[in-house]
Amino acid sequence: MIKAIIFDFGNVFINLDIEGAIKHTFNQFKIDTLSEEMTAFNGLYEQGLISTEEFLEFYVENFPDMSSEALIDIWNFMLKDFPKHRLEFLKELKASSKYKLILLSNTNELHIDYIKRNVPFYDAFKNYFDAFYLSHEINLRKPNRDIFDFVLNENKLNANECLFIDDNEANCNTSKALGIETWHINPETEDVSNLFKTKKDLF
Repeated sequence: MIKAIIFDFGNVFINLDIEGAIKHTFNQFKIDTLSEEMTAFNGLYEQGLISTEEFLEFYVENFPDMSSEALIDIWNFMLKDFPKHRLEFLKELKASSKYKLILLSNTNELHIDYIKRNVPFYDAFKNYFDAFYLSHEINLRKPNRDIFDFVLNENKLNANECLFIDDNEANCNTSKALGIETWHINPETEDVSNLFKTKKDLF
């Protein structure tokens, strides 16, 4: 029986344009691919192992024609709208008191600061969760197993009592391997608000 639902944030609640953001980044930087060093720095930043200042310094050094403001705009380009009906779904789910609600997101300080400024109901959204884990705050990152172990241990949950919802296949594969029920959501064709129709076999 499902006792806890663990939600990703991006492409589950807030819409992302990952493909568009990659193209935009390549166009702005006049590159064809991210270097290994850039990929590594992005990962360190997402895990909270370097500060926003260090992150921006790295990019300013590599792209001296870019201001910090321009770099922040490029970094935040992927963040799109947060449909209100998903907040309403979460509100109703919280009111039912049937499940422990947990957010588990790979994110970073710049993205969260942008969301706080541009999503007027962010605080309400956050308060509907019983636990709210952002990778840069807990220094752990999906798809690594340790972040899932952390959530299970912190909330005293058995893996088979949890449903994990994420748009990333690698993250879902780790959760499945641990025995967590998983919904690899397709943001193009599926919506989290249809959870109980889409995954009715679990409830």
